[in-house]
Amino acid sequence: MVMSQCYGIIKYTLVCVNLVFWALGLAAVVLGVWMLVDNTFIVSLTQEESNYHAGLYIMVAAGALLLIVSFLGCCGAFRESQCLLVSFFSCLLVIVVAQIAAGAWLYTHRDTFGPLVKRAFTETIKKDYGVIEYRTATIDAFQSNLGCCGANGPDDWAGSEYNTKGSTLSGLSVPVTSNGNNNYELPESCCKEKGSEACRRARQVKIGGFVDNAIYSEVIGDIFHFN
Repeated sequence: MVMSQCYGIIKYTLVCVNLVFWALGLAAVVLGVWMLVDNTFIVSLTQEESNYHAGLYIMVAAGALLLIVSFLGCCGAFRESQCLLVSFFSCLLVIVVAQIAAGAWLYTHRDTFGPLVKRAFTETIKKDYGVIEYRTATIDAFQSNLGCCGANGPDDWAGSEYNTKGSTLSGLSVPVTSNGNNNYELPESCCKEKGSEACRRARQVKIGGFVDNAIYSEVIGDIFHFN
């Protein structure tokens, strides 16, 4: 009698656990597909386009595998099917081994991710801001929400596509003011108080000059502690 009750508890516990895993797998698939079709996702800034999509395909595949495995486990436990349970535990073993391998790879390559994000963010500022609409909106959201300006500092905006009007100085295309001083302009998302007069004045920065306190002093490298 006691053994029968224990078996029943284990059975329904296994069913509930697999339902949770099934929900997680479904969430991974839905999120992965959403990120593939929605180009405004901020993660797309952090990697080259091919690597970004490859990572999402892996995420969708892992979610689909989790859906299948959890379905096998749930059905096997509920129907008390030895075949389904063996299939479930075999797939579970494969997933555990894959997770250990993935964790080891991430640990050994942990120092490469920071510079990759920083470099990709810099390239996006230099080439895409003001050119590609969704990347422009993403950079603005990133800077406004995190309180930062540029990947390495406000100077990132000098020579960017956003500042390609006017003459060239030391290989950088920058706007030239009427008084002959070589200035570059920061986007409004770099300002602490958007739309203010202080923000409007502070956005005009002379190359190598002082950056007003109305501009965020934090940069991507400071926020994420990249070396």
